[in-house]
Amino acid sequence: MTADAMPYPPGETALLLVDPYNDFLSDGGKMWPRAREVAEGVHLLDHMRAALAAARGQGCHVFIVPHHQWAQCDYLSWEYLSPTQQNAMRDQTFAQGSWGAEWHPDFQPREGEIVIRQHWSSSGFANTDLDLMLKQHRVRRIVLIGMKANTCVDTTARFGQELGYHVTLLSDAIGAFTWEEMAATFDINAPQYAHAVLTTEEFVTLLEAPPPGPASP
Repeated sequence: MTADAMPYPPGETALLLVDPYNDFLSDGGKMWPRAREVAEGVHLLDHMRAALAAARGQGCHVFIVPHHQWAQCDYLSWEYLSPTQQNAMRDQTFAQGSWGAEWHPDFQPREGEIVIRQHWSSSGFANTDLDLMLKQHRVRRIVLIGMKANTCVDTTARFGQELGYHVTLLSDAIGAFTWEEMAATFDINAPQYAHAVLTTEEFVTLLEAPPPGPASP
């Protein structure tokens, strides 16, 4: 099988881990109580681990796509704040130097894996170096996992499609605060922009499938 014929050629495929912070994913995180029901319902952490292990095992690129870490005086002089930014200012989520702003221990970047500049709102592309870094590494296909479905994942994926990337969402390796938020992404939004919506098992199977043997004469 040639690289062009493979569904996810490792050299041109990147797994994007969106906001793998303790505040989102760890017991004791500020937003874990809101995320717990969906996360446990889809076995989010297990599927994120499996997708990451498969991507690393097959030599795919891995990028961490982090939200801005709150700091004192953030947003105070801004003219327009989104509800998400208002909540960040109120709750001090992902606060610089806090345990909640550390990576979940299972999703620590390894040497050679790239941490993208922090996004201020929902898109991992807007006002960051994500597009630049993907292009510099010759990535054409992006696979998104992490938090949360209807904000940072959805917006980053849409932006990626607009920039010309092949976009895949792993439906059980992405979480949200409610089942309605999951439905908004996977039932309504993603069919309009995503090239594929897969389970983690489906993605791993495609990624790890051995190339076919030579054709019979």
